Amino acid sequence: MAKRPTKPAKTAASDDGDDAPAPKGSYKLVIVESPAKAKTITKYLGSGFKVEASKGHIRDLPPRAPKGSKQPVPGVDLDNDFEPTYEVSEDRKAQVTALKKLAKGAGEIWFATDLDREGEAIAWHLAELLGVDPLKAKRVEFDEITRTAILKAFEEPRPIDINRVNAQQARRILDRIVGYEVSPVLWKKVAGGLSA
Repeated sequence: MAKRPTKPAKTAASDDGDDAPAPKGSYKLVIVESPAKAKTITKYLGSGFKVEASKGHIRDLPPRAPKGSKQPVPGVDLDNDFEPTYEVSEDRKAQVTALKKLAKGAGEIWFATDLDREGEAIAWHLAELLGVDPLKAKRVEFDEITRTAILKAFEEPRPIDINRVNAQQARRILDRIVGYEVSPVLWKKVAGGLSA
């Protein structure tokens, strides 16, 4: 089981960009997953907030081990408690750069990702990338996009739920291990190209 997230996961560096940030504290940044949801929530929260979308997952285990590495399962250290290494997905690098710029000017950062285990993990990955302590994060959740539900959620923030994050990470790591360790057996015993 991965011992997460008592220390930051190793991660590939990403570009912060060179543009000057807005004055610190000039707004509250809210991060959701969906751009459509961001537009609707902006109407309810008002001008003191900037609502931006992560567009789903922003980090994952790398698709392959670094060149020259003998790591049998990319992104999972089998000899050190299955410690994962994450990297920002290629198609999310621009979005991460934009979020980092917005975070520099924000007085507060709120995480309003989806209710499920995946949403909790996305909030945690975002918190790590933006330098927010998950246990002090402002995590909000709602199951309907209405003014009443949104405003009520923002009155009752909570920390990021580390148990749910660990559950998602354990599942992702297990998927990766099974895929890389069992698939070659299927190729030999059953048929080529099968994936475990």
